[in-house]
Amino acid sequence: MTVPHPERLGESGAPVRAPARPPSPWRGQGPVVAAVSLGGTVGATARYGAGLLWPTPDGGFPWTTFTINVVGCAVIGVLMVVVTDVRSLHRLARPFLGTGVLGGFTTFSTYAVDIRTLIGTGHPGTGLGYLAATLCAALAAVWLGTTATRRALARRQR
Repeated sequence: MTVPHPERLGESGAPVRAPARPPSPWRGQGPVVAAVSLGGTVGATARYGAGLLWPTPDGGFPWTTFTINVVGCAVIGVLMVVVTDVRSLHRLARPFLGTGVLGGFTTFSTYAVDIRTLIGTGHPGTGLGYLAATLCAALAAVWLGTTATRRALARRQR
């Protein structure tokens, strides 16, 4: 029988455990934050590139931002079905792809600024049309992405 060191005994004479080490940040939220950051960089870079390739003229309908947001919403619908219904992916897949890549790619803050700019520069019809079109198209894209993915998976299982 081994006798513990006297400094490791409590008042009752029972051994006292060493204090627990604080958890490593790489075991908790650290990897999630890193995955979101890396994914956000990828998504924001793609959005920036799309804006350079397809710039919006002053007072014109912001087709680039509209398309980015609608495509991003459709992909989010597909991703959520794959992640929740199909398979268990790595724990960092959803933060990387959903919050990171697609969060950085879609740009609803630019959408709000575009509306304000269009209305403020004398293009209220375009601004309000853009507001309504983006809202309807983004919601429809999420629905279409989830529905199409579920149907494709159901056909595949037959």
